[in-house]
Amino acid sequence: MQPPYESPGAEASDGPARVLVVDDDPTVAEVVTGYLHRAGYVVDRADDGPTALTRAAAHRPDLVVLDLMLPGMDGLEVCRRIRDRAPVPVIMLTARGDEDDRILGLEVGADDYVTKPFSPRELVLRVESVLRRSRPVATGPQLVGAGLSVDLGARRATKNGSELALTLREFDLLAFFLRHPGRAYSREDLMREVWGWDFGDLSTVTVHVRRLRGKVEDDPARPRLIQTVWGVGYRFEAREAVR
Repeated sequence: MQPPYESPGAEASDGPARVLVVDDDPTVAEVVTGYLHRAGYVVDRADDGPTALTRAAAHRPDLVVLDLMLPGMDGLEVCRRIRDRAPVPVIMLTARGDEDDRILGLEVGADDYVTKPFSPRELVLRVESVLRRSRPVATGPQLVGAGLSVDLGARRATKNGSELALTLREFDLLAFFLRHPGRAYSREDLMREVWGWDFGDLSTVTVHVRRLRGKVEDDPARPRLIQTVWGVGYRFEAREAVR
């Protein structure tokens, strides 16, 4: 099992966070790099998938801004391979407006996505938001329920003693559910409370709930912990024991 990855956030104790920007469009890459530099980040660049993997292996990034459409190896495969090495936060860039493409990015582990054309300032805000949430706190309580345990300080989650490989948003979503068992939340509520957004594509929440169910439920097709409340959203039943 890989050791837990702990991103230092926008400002680490040993310097600014490192962002890897992967895009084969030099204009987009230059603009994004410039804005991130001005925001105080160290930025590496790659214009194709293999180069991105090499750069990520040489200097592990704290976050990856990753274009979906890349020559040779697309962004989905790059995301899969990066996520296989460590749970590095990923923001996917896509020129496509089709919902299926956005969902595919989330399904392979992307924490967020931005559709081209986009505002560079908005992207920087998304980067700051994701890194802020990925920063481990010095100390934190343990949340326990239904055979699940979440250590907020170490950003580590277990099921019946076995460590769970969760993305940044999956971890935050599970922690939120454990804090608020037995109460139904709409997708809008979860987007605001977990993602920190007042608006956005609600399919983001749907996909993350589905991915989280796949990791905490004994039978994700018949969820007993994260239950759907028709017409409302989702409810976490902490009293249901995981077997």
